[in-house]
Amino acid sequence: MRSGYQKGKNTLVILMKVTSVRVLTTNEGNLLAYADITIDNCFRVRDLQIFWRPRGYFVAMPQVKQEDGTYREIAFAINAKTRKLIEEAVIDEYKKSL
Repeated sequence: MRSGYQKGKNTLVILMKVTSVRVLTTNEGNLLAYADITIDNCFRVRDLQIFWRPRGYFVAMPQVKQEDGTYREIAFAINAKTRKLIEEAVIDEYKKSL
């Protein structure tokens, strides 16, 4: 996918590309690795986490612990298509690092 705008019927579709993924493997229980991604060579998101779950790999977005003990994502995809794009890029790069 290339970056830019594309007009849909009644919506505006923003195309983006994950241009870089950096993976740091770890051995912390179900946590397999941390990842940093760069979007369109201009925006970096750090500290994504890659977990192994019974249904396969799971990519958790970066989060911060609130005063009440709950966690809140600080960067996240706002639709399923974008989340899938990010997950696939991160998991593919993780598999290459094995």
